[in-house]
Amino acid sequence: MLRAVGVSSVQDLFADIPKEHRNPPLDIPAPMSELELKAEMSALGRLNKDIQSNVCFLGAGAYNHFTPSIVKPLITRGEFLTSYTPYQAEVSQGTLQVAYEFQTMICSLMGMEVANDGMYEGASSLAEAALMACRVTDRGDIYILDTVNPSYREVVETYALPQGLNVKTVSTSNIKLPDTAACLLTQYPNFYGYMEDLAAYKRLTQEKGALLVVSADPVAAGMFKSPGDLGADIVTAEGQSLGVPLSYGGPYVGIFATRQQYIRQMPGRIVGKTVDAEGKTGYVLTLQTREQHIRRERATSNICTSQFLLALATTITMAALGKQGLRQVAELCYQKSHYAASKISHIKGYSLPIKGVFFKEFVVQCPQPPAKINQRLLEKGIIGGLDISRQVPNRMLLCVTEMNSRQEIDALAATLSEFSK
Repeated sequence: MLRAVGVSSVQDLFADIPKEHRNPPLDIPAPMSELELKAEMSALGRLNKDIQSNVCFLGAGAYNHFTPSIVKPLITRGEFLTSYTPYQAEVSQGTLQVAYEFQTMICSLMGMEVANDGMYEGASSLAEAALMACRVTDRGDIYILDTVNPSYREVVETYALPQGLNVKTVSTSNIKLPDTAACLLTQYPNFYGYMEDLAAYKRLTQEKGALLVVSADPVAAGMFKSPGDLGADIVTAEGQSLGVPLSYGGPYVGIFATRQQYIRQMPGRIVGKTVDAEGKTGYVLTLQTREQHIRRERATSNICTSQFLLALATTITMAALGKQGLRQVAELCYQKSHYAASKISHIKGYSLPIKGVFFKEFVVQCPQPPAKINQRLLEKGIIGGLDISRQVPNRMLLCVTEMNSRQEIDALAATLSEFSK
């Protein structure tokens, strides 16, 4: 194997790592008893600024939403906790039925025709959608709007690099697609919280023979017209907003849906519903185009790990809320965020630099650096917004969900006013 890869020893494989960093000494404390270790970990945990003891206005991809009480007792039932990727899935009818219900609800929510039973998380789902668009169109140029989450753009570039695909970022103010474009990647709402004209993007991509890919907020789809109804060819999403609590950035669950005509190029797995020889309803793995099961060169994905437990939480949340409940959550996000934006915009020195329809996030132009303002907010038990001063100085991305009360929003505005000019 060493000869085949052109090296003479195992050590040569690590030549790119500077010697001083290959085997660094580990500064590990002495062993502790279980009692001591729990006390140590609890003390470290109390140093965190968590959402249980602080008010949160931070979003940018991970959100503080309500999780119905029914979710935890159901997903922690033994039969679900022990269900890893079911290789002999036909005997796991309950597992398969949940996957089928998950797919069905996602299709209904996103206005699409087919959905798989879940992926890693939102960013890699978008990257997989870009790869799929390249396979469908047999083209190698991926175009992504500059209003898509920067972290998502980096994941797309990481996926595209080894496959020799080109990723090009384009401005929403000057979108020009060549005939070589495989797709246009967009976000709904965009990273700054604002809705964009997906119908116009659809016309543009259609003219060039490219696909329109939308990374959507599933909660927003409970109130606004769905991405599918606006013409999306592929819809991806981060499912964390639906029943998955904030937890150090993960694990989360990716959502992936598309049109029936592209089903053969869809990554992941699809569970179908059928009847057996006795006419009884049964659920089966219907499509699974990963390299473990078919020829590698024809595989659409190498996804092996299932985020099924989190997809289960998402399914239970959607079922518990129902269409009206999800719409109510979305409307609360919309109304409360607009109340906050209105209140902040009337504080001297603050303004809303972006015009348009926003959902639960919005950008605020601040009179002083957001880092300084956020420090003051933390002193008052408030987790402020994301500092986006790297794009434009003194700008902050704030998020308001149904979890924020009017009193909390007023407290936020009162603290912001301390920096008023």
